[in-house]
Amino acid sequence: MNGLASTLLIVIYVACELIANITAGRTIDVGGFTAPGGVLIYALTFTLIDLLNERLGRPGARRVVFAALAANVLLAGYTTLVLAMPAPEFFTHSAAFETVLGSTPRIIVASLAAYVVSSLIDVEIFALWKERVGGYRWMRVLVSNSISTGVDSILFVLIAFAGVLPLIPLIAGQYAIKMLVTVISLPLIYSTGSLRTGRQPA
Repeated sequence: MNGLASTLLIVIYVACELIANITAGRTIDVGGFTAPGGVLIYALTFTLIDLLNERLGRPGARRVVFAALAANVLLAGYTTLVLAMPAPEFFTHSAAFETVLGSTPRIIVASLAAYVVSSLIDVEIFALWKERVGGYRWMRVLVSNSISTGVDSILFVLIAFAGVLPLIPLIAGQYAIKMLVTVISLPLIYSTGSLRTGRQPA
């Protein structure tokens, strides 16, 4: 059962990463903050990787991060290939399809770089806190996510929009939304204990 639960969590994590990239092209407004459409589900992945870290340990969590990176590279590569191929005359939605999936190379590089750096930082901070401090899972999640989502927001916005858009509002907006999702998703980290023992530890 534990193996099945871990596999399901990995699938959900990778799926969330892919969905976030697919929906990033649609800008949304969340409480006055402007951000890519994928920010809500992407923010959830930081808590999910903490949950996987809790179940699989640091090496397992790292492997999941790189598996999701490979899936995202495959997605970016294949959509680029499809967009480069000619469409038949009866297909009249090429422009709309390209608008949704045709992210610029700069955005793709920014997304992948920010993802892998911030996720590995999250894995390390969470594991170090668990090893040296222990207890209080909710605090491990808050500390690791507060740092890693900050790194993610700064890296992504700098690489993607430096010299094009105002950076501070974009960084602040993304960070605020990601931390809000982190707080809302905190109870997820206790599912590790309940799945294993039927009770929820502190």
